[in-house]
Amino acid sequence: MEAALATILILILILVLICTWKVLNWLWLRPKRLERLLRNQGLQGNPYKLLVGDMKELLKMRNEALSKPMTFSHDIVPRVFNYIQDTVHKHGKNSFVWFGPAPRVTLTDPELIREVFNKMYDFTKPNFNPLVRLLAPGLASHEGEKWSKHRKIINPAFNLEKLKNMLPLFTKCCDDMISKWEAMMSSDGSCEIDVWPFVRTLASDAISRTAFGSSYEEGRRIFQLLKEQGELTIKVLMKVYIPGWRFVPTSINRRINEINRDIRASLKDMINKREKALNAGEATKNNLLDILLESNQREIQEHGHNKNVGLMLEEVIEECKLFYLAGQETTSVLLVWTIILLSRYPDWQARAREEVLQVFGNRKPDFDGISNLKIVTMILYEVLRLYAPVIDLTRITHKDMQLGNLLLPAGVLISLPTILIHHDCELWGDDVKEFKPERFSEGILKATSGRASFFPFGGGPRICIGQNFTLLEAKVALSMILQHFSFELSPTYTHAPNSVITLEPQYGAHVILRKVEI
Repeated sequence: MEAALATILILILILVLICTWKVLNWLWLRPKRLERLLRNQGLQGNPYKLLVGDMKELLKMRNEALSKPMTFSHDIVPRVFNYIQDTVHKHGKNSFVWFGPAPRVTLTDPELIREVFNKMYDFTKPNFNPLVRLLAPGLASHEGEKWSKHRKIINPAFNLEKLKNMLPLFTKCCDDMISKWEAMMSSDGSCEIDVWPFVRTLASDAISRTAFGSSYEEGRRIFQLLKEQGELTIKVLMKVYIPGWRFVPTSINRRINEINRDIRASLKDMINKREKALNAGEATKNNLLDILLESNQREIQEHGHNKNVGLMLEEVIEECKLFYLAGQETTSVLLVWTIILLSRYPDWQARAREEVLQVFGNRKPDFDGISNLKIVTMILYEVLRLYAPVIDLTRITHKDMQLGNLLLPAGVLISLPTILIHHDCELWGDDVKEFKPERFSEGILKATSGRASFFPFGGGPRICIGQNFTLLEAKVALSMILQHFSFELSPTYTHAPNSVITLEPQYGAHVILRKVEI
């Protein structure tokens, strides 16, 4: 009896010692070892602070910047990325900051950035926090063979020919928005509105119709839930990551899990309906979900002997969540910043309208015409440069990696700071903070001199699968708005970019619309 008790006590002691060692290693020994290795590479940053790292100061600076609006300027980095900018100024372009116990190296050399993009199996997305997968599920969070399988099955849904068939759905959504604006016009043919909620509704409607064949009304609740879930997840991610904390029943954690169950149930029901329609030969096959399900069925039929082929229902649900979130967020912020900037620069607005009317007249935009919109394309690229939807991309090393002259140890996070690169005067010239669409007059390759200095949709093999979808929808929407309205900034407009999930106008986008007669 005593011997058994002694054995149990010894086992408990060993277990306590192991746990203590793991916690000590996570909180102190490993961060200090990584710090020493980074400093030996010539990288500089603040000394590591137990558990919090730089997070306390980062959040303080962020909250201070967001507490007040800014004068109208495209120099938005001090507002939306101030701590990293401050670190780069203080410690150099290749420096590091502490996200809790994890060091994150900031890369600003386009050649190193290109290498990170291209070596997707060596520099992967940091999915150690399960909440990241809630924010960017499906294809956005997968790695290795799983990513390859998902990308292969999803690719047909974003084929240009398939997107061409979705054009009528885009124009229908734009018609609905334009009709609402026209109904708000006063007797003099003008009105003052905040276009931001309308643009979000437009993008939500478009992704609902093109992805699922449903209307915005049917998908509205899912959008609202995804937005709330995203905002709550961002709040948690901005704090130090503690393994297992997501299981603690805090009010935020409970709400995140509740929303997740609700969304999954709604999407599961939607997928089951589309699968039944597809099997019965009733599916239209002109929306992303139908094309995805058809591609998945074909893959399973061709390689049915392999149990790893095809997507399970839960995997299709995750891809649908990504359709909803990414499809709505990216397009809406691109379009709203474009409206804001064209309101600020009426000469470019006039040039864009002239091009649209020359190509389409008063007709609905068609695919061939969209492909010929040179000025509109230049404008959209410059908006993406100045107001990139996602201001920072992160990767992680799982083994020691040579990157240029750097030897990065396993476990180091890597920041690819989109907004810093897009606003770097050494890469873009002294006019970097000016709105000059003409810099893209000969395309992206010429504008960047072939460097990896423009990547609003990421880069390398993992470049965003939906970029053509986003640009096509934005061109259709902008063309139809220009056909019907001129617009200028309202005196009530407040310039305050804010990075939530994507870079959005914190206080909306108040403009004065005027009816255009053509």
